[in-house]
Amino acid sequence: MSIQPVNPTAIPKDLEIAQAAHLMPIREVAALAGLREDEIELYGNYKAKVRLEVRNRLADRPNGKYIVVTAITPTPLGEGKTVTTVGLSQALHYTGHKVFTCLRQPSMGPTFGIKGGAAGGGYAQVVPMEDFNLHLTGDIHAVGAAHNLLAAALDAHLFHGNALGIDPFSIFINRVVDINDRALRTIVIGLGGKQDGIPRQSGFDITVASEVMAILALATSLDDLRARLGRMMVALDRTGKPITAEDLKVAGAMTVLLKDALMPNLMQTLEHSPVFVHTGPFANIAHGNSSIVADQIALKLADYVVTESGFGADLGMEKFMDIKCRVSGLQPDCVVLVATARALKMHGGAGKVTPGKPLPAELTCENLPALERGCANLIKQVQNARAFGVPVVVAINHFATDTPAEIDLIRDKAIEAGAEGAYLSDVWAQGGAGGVELAEAVVAACKRPHQFRFLYTCNESIQEKIDLIAREMYGAAGVEYTPEAEQRIKQFTQLGLSGLPICMAKTHLSLSHDPKLLGAPSGFILPVRDIRASVGAGFLYPLCGEMRTMPGLPAHPAYEHVDLVNGKVVGLF
Repeated sequence: MSIQPVNPTAIPKDLEIAQAAHLMPIREVAALAGLREDEIELYGNYKAKVRLEVRNRLADRPNGKYIVVTAITPTPLGEGKTVTTVGLSQALHYTGHKVFTCLRQPSMGPTFGIKGGAAGGGYAQVVPMEDFNLHLTGDIHAVGAAHNLLAAALDAHLFHGNALGIDPFSIFINRVVDINDRALRTIVIGLGGKQDGIPRQSGFDITVASEVMAILALATSLDDLRARLGRMMVALDRTGKPITAEDLKVAGAMTVLLKDALMPNLMQTLEHSPVFVHTGPFANIAHGNSSIVADQIALKLADYVVTESGFGADLGMEKFMDIKCRVSGLQPDCVVLVATARALKMHGGAGKVTPGKPLPAELTCENLPALERGCANLIKQVQNARAFGVPVVVAINHFATDTPAEIDLIRDKAIEAGAEGAYLSDVWAQGGAGGVELAEAVVAACKRPHQFRFLYTCNESIQEKIDLIAREMYGAAGVEYTPEAEQRIKQFTQLGLSGLPICMAKTHLSLSHDPKLLGAPSGFILPVRDIRASVGAGFLYPLCGEMRTMPGLPAHPAYEHVDLVNGKVVGLF
């Protein structure tokens, strides 16, 4: 099937499409998905929470096919991974398959910052788009409240005599807020007088970087959530012993704040197929995947479940495989790798992408030499996906400036790298109808025999696991550890934490730690400057290069365009 390109200027803005759409009442979406009335809690007419008890009713039903969507190393604008995830689901629905989409809830930091919302785009969107990108059902606020309760409990304990002997210089956690605010990265708290607490240096992270968010995404039940929150390591005492949320007697109250947030949020695509939108950990800081419980329920209700991992295959997909699948016991049947001609030309040195500015002409005109050089990134990311033993299908997210010769070159390089094939996807302009060929290829790939495998075993040492990820996923020649990182490895090993998986924190703009190294760099040394423990979430996270857990706002943030006109939200994208 050949896709007939659509003039992009004829496509309304994302928000206009979403607000003009006919939405099906969420009760009907739930019923068509196979959910009973008593298994949902309504939040208005177009969104609902789904009770975890539905898993008991469906326990004997076989799982559907499990598809994870990832990408090449993106430009700062992203390459349409969410558009492809939603559009592929719509295409599967369009061709008569029972399908469920599982996505993360976007943080309001990027929504009001540079990137904008994350509901997809064009005619491949989750609706209501405004709810999706803003408060939804309040889960992110619940995460922030639970996290900040823990931080307040810690400072209250210090104030009231510090019976646990906490070393104030060993405290691991900051407070959180779900807004990009660089002024809060490093602060001093407790100023003002004796009754205002003990002065110490601290800071704020963005809420989705909180370990509480990572825990919510990985917890499989309320009991599991409670246990994980209790294991959160917040500081050390003066003898080097970990201090946990359980020690501070706050884990139970945190669980109470999160009990409703553990239920997935049900929404719909523009073509009325069901969507779970649940949890929102970042993939360059945390594991970057939506919740296990949403996937577990969806796999019992649908023949195909399409989920998305954050950023490129070296980040969110690797963490999907080595962390999320390890915890859940689920195994994917297919990887869909999203690529664009513009990003591959950028990786070939053709031009620089700057948010808020038009794309340079080098990226919108045919440039086969640059594209061929940039395909080194595509080849590496296909190889990264294949390292887990799962079939890979490449989705070429279509832009109007793409030429047939560019598409053919991408297709040839993808197959050369070991992909099942590469298929043009025009779901942004045409919805499900623009992704039929891709959907058919994914269905075929899911039927292929395969043998899933992890990249590493957890009984390997901390250093061995980090080195393996650096070499196999990133192409590094080796890893260089600061003395602080080496001390952390020794400390965490002595604490019995060496068996935890690894969640690498690095830039999403390069396979390496340096966003300036494009394409498929090799021979570089990956610097690990520190290693931190998310014991409740169940992983260690090395910090590679300069990583920030609180983004900042650009000179002209997206919020400048957001307003309310005649009762309608405008300016979201």
